Amino acid sequence: MGSNQAKSQPIITPVADKNLSSQPTAESGEIKPKCKACCACPETKTIRDECVVINGQENCSKEIEAHLACMRAAGFNI
Repeated sequence: MGSNQAKSQPIITPVADKNLSSQPTAESGEIKPKCKACCACPETKTIRDECVVINGQENCSKEIEAHLACMRAAGFNI
């Protein structure tokens, strides 16, 4: 009554990360990021975030710029 045929499994194809297309590549002569943006520059990110929470964004331009410089050095185009 029942069939012993195995059901075919759906083919799963990897979905491209939206952020990857905007990231620099080694082919274009730019530095390729070694990690995701959320994990890059944790030291400057923490200092920036604490400053913004305590003092407000308008009073933390030095910390924000330091974090942006670190992100750029890590290969992110921001």
